Amino acid sequence: MNTPPELTAGLNPAQRDAVLHTEGPLLILAGAGAGKTKVITHRIGALIASGVAPAEILAVTFTNKAAKEMRERVSAMLHSGTTTRPYAGERPFVSTFHSLGVHILKENSRALDIPRNFTIFDRSDSSRAIKEALQSAGFDPKEFEPRRILSAISREKGKGLTRSAFAEVAGRDFFKRLVLAVWEHYDQILAKEKALDFDDLLLRTLSLLRDNSAIRDYYQGMWRYIHVDEYQDTNGVQYELMQILAGKHKNICVVGDIDQNIYSWRGADLEHMLHFEEDYPKARVILLEENYRSTKTILAAANDIIRKNVRRKEKNLFTKNPEGEKISLYSSYDEIDEARFITQTSAELIKKGVSPNEIAVLYRANFQSRVIEEAMLAENLPYQVLGVRFFERKEVKDMLSYLRLALGSENVSDIKRVYNFPPRGIGKVTMLKILEGKTEALPAAMRSKIAGVKSVLERINVAAGKLPPSEVVKTVVTESGIEAHLRKGTEEDLERLENIRELVTLASRYDHLPVAEGLEAFLADAALQSEQDELDEKKSAIRLMTVHAAKGLEFEYVFIAGLEEGLFPHEGLGDETRDNEEERRLFYVALTRARRKLFISYASMRTLFGARQVNVPSEFITDLPEDLIEIEEPHMPRRVIYLD
Repeated sequence: MNTPPELTAGLNPAQRDAVLHTEGPLLILAGAGAGKTKVITHRIGALIASGVAPAEILAVTFTNKAAKEMRERVSAMLHSGTTTRPYAGERPFVSTFHSLGVHILKENSRALDIPRNFTIFDRSDSSRAIKEALQSAGFDPKEFEPRRILSAISREKGKGLTRSAFAEVAGRDFFKRLVLAVWEHYDQILAKEKALDFDDLLLRTLSLLRDNSAIRDYYQGMWRYIHVDEYQDTNGVQYELMQILAGKHKNICVVGDIDQNIYSWRGADLEHMLHFEEDYPKARVILLEENYRSTKTILAAANDIIRKNVRRKEKNLFTKNPEGEKISLYSSYDEIDEARFITQTSAELIKKGVSPNEIAVLYRANFQSRVIEEAMLAENLPYQVLGVRFFERKEVKDMLSYLRLALGSENVSDIKRVYNFPPRGIGKVTMLKILEGKTEALPAAMRSKIAGVKSVLERINVAAGKLPPSEVVKTVVTESGIEAHLRKGTEEDLERLENIRELVTLASRYDHLPVAEGLEAFLADAALQSEQDELDEKKSAIRLMTVHAAKGLEFEYVFIAGLEEGLFPHEGLGDETRDNEEERRLFYVALTRARRKLFISYASMRTLFGARQVNVPSEFITDLPEDLIEIEEPHMPRRVIYLD
């Protein structure tokens, strides 16, 4: 194949092999920072240069950001003439999985008997419909959490199961029979509103290709060359969809890293990569092990950490980058000391000329951001939380609304939040009556519900008059029914409960003040922080995020906070069990986000749900080679005396 030199210039031998291997199945095991996007786009260019029509090429990834970047790079190649073929407006199909589903469904809407311009339900639409479906099926949404039912349906759809297929495996299990009954009514609501939910976009596409040979043949014939990015993140339906589309020509190139599989709770199955050679016996495997991002020190640490995992394919990242600085380890007294270290070290980096954009603080659980945000605000450092700011999170706002309303607030938002969470079946008409003070016109059953809420608020008010702030917040957690409600919910609900426990911890810092003054100061500080303007995404700011949110990103300087047993690795909540290998992969992802320097830290004591807890350092710290570590000294004398 006469490949233009521009398509292979600057590639290392493994990258070059991957770009030039254009026929047959190909598995590219691409380590972190190994230039996988460059390889995919150059491989597409090589295909076009060899005579393949752009329209015969399909490339699929997971995020709009990744798809946009890939699309732009391919378009630039076509326009620049790198492929040596004149650009005539024809392009490869580059999209996310869900966009691919929408495309196929719209093209075949008649065959599916759905309108071409069907509605797509977002998560809130689906939650509302599931609640309605529960009622239609004869169940009480207050007894059976709608989000839990929705998660169960979503999980089955992600496996590639339709409702009829699920009916065959549900058996006599009560919860599965409940899900099946609700699913039927949910489907009726979707049909009535001419809608598909997010999972349907893939499941209905898969069903169409499975069942309709003519349509299947059409797409198999059109897309002769298929590329799948982040293959380790595919769930059951995505995996089967790609198998079908590649079924005729077998020209499928999958790229991914088993060591970065961190989404099993969303259905991602690393077995898809592990068994690729069984699915495609003639497959070639190419390892991209040269890292262009990090220092030798960082990569040595990452290699040592991930080597302990068993379920993986062996690879060793290496780099021509400098040795780099050692990994700094800070043993903090508590989470406040840890946050101060992170903040002051960041301030020193910024003074030396480092852009705040090149600094990231990573943590395992969302609640950890609160104390770090406070420290950043105290030091007047610009920061941005990827995700929702702690005091902007719904569950935190709900808790504060209970407190304010119990103390006499007449804020409409507080009233709506309190009367609607946990869900009590109070509709818009009833809410209007409540806001107008005309509850006497409501039915007796509804008046009883309203009286129940008022009774809860009265008990909170009594507690506020005699208990310290942390105990008042605990009273809200239990008396409101929020704790019981969230405990019955999804993994997301359990994380919300963790955030509420962190609110108790924050309130405990006001316990030394006189009772009324302490709660007043707590609410005032919370209000000031929750009203902070949202940071502009383009603004130069330190990034705060979970490790999950950091995947795919990179920064010059990275802090990894909270390396304690039970937190990172995470011990889970409720019935959730810890996957030790996935937790190790998550730490590997955290390490490999850094280009120049890593800071890791743990707190010897951490306040959780208002109680002080003594911590053991994470096993991940002891797994790191001692010669890669340097101990950081405190910036100032630690505060070791606390007021109870």
